[in-house]
Amino acid sequence: MAKHSKSIPGRGLRVADQIQKDLSEIIVFELKDPRVGMITITEVQVTPDYAHAKVFFTMLNDDLEAIANTVKGLTQAAGFLRNQLGRRLSIHTLPALHFIHDNSTARGVEMSRLIDLANATRSKDDGQD
Repeated sequence: MAKHSKSIPGRGLRVADQIQKDLSEIIVFELKDPRVGMITITEVQVTPDYAHAKVFFTMLNDDLEAIANTVKGLTQAAGFLRNQLGRRLSIHTLPALHFIHDNSTARGVEMSRLIDLANATRSKDDGQD
């Protein structure tokens, strides 16, 4: 007798990857909400029971107002997005979508700037000896 999906290694990751791919296409080509501009879905994390999915996204414009508007737009469109996912995916439980802004790119750019600044300061200090 076949075991359930818990015995299939990596299935949760494959489902999350497929949700990421499909959501990206749906948002670009089918979502008409003006509050949702150019976004990139960076990661999807699905709970083991597939009841919930955290969808992490980044934006070109990282100001707080734009982020808040985008999250509102995505949250209000979650039902539509979930419905469209249901047409594309063949899984028993379709997860509820929770959208979270991913600021890791902005943090990385800031950290890189600080490292460059520290290296430049260090070079000046080394040159003055």
